[in-house]
Amino acid sequence: MSLFFGAFMTIEVKIEDALCFNLYSASRAMTQVYRPYLTKLGLTYPQFLVMLLLWEKTSEKLSVKDLGKRLHLDSGTLTPLLKRLEGNELLERARSTKDEREVNVKLTRKGKSLEKKCSDIPMEMFCNLKVNMDEFVEVRDGVAKILENLNEKLSEFKKTQLKAIQ
Repeated sequence: MSLFFGAFMTIEVKIEDALCFNLYSASRAMTQVYRPYLTKLGLTYPQFLVMLLLWEKTSEKLSVKDLGKRLHLDSGTLTPLLKRLEGNELLERARSTKDEREVNVKLTRKGKSLEKKCSDIPMEMFCNLKVNMDEFVEVRDGVAKILENLNEKLSEFKKTQLKAIQ
């Protein structure tokens, strides 16, 4: 692939040099390395992410809308995931008493007790990365900045699309 940068500069980019490919490949590999840990617990990686958020808020309920925002998932993806977790008795969903359009999620006793079984996973995953803490923080923060910038661009795209419709 060639990238064109102005009148005199073209750069040949191999797929291995493309950031998007490396992020995609790293994400897939990370999910695959998580799989054996999570399979023992009966969780998929997206379900594990939901549980991590709920464990952060152990005494509180969290709205499905807030879960979706934090996980960057739409309700079409999140709802079936939550139904499976509810079917496994790890969480409960209930309509808000203040606004019945809002659905709240909270952990069950079984969901809370699963946290202890998962407590070693983050450190094991860190060790699997074979990087030191400074490298870990640098990569994490760099990817977070890229995500922030891309979300800003997506927001701009949405605004442009809305204007085009009007």
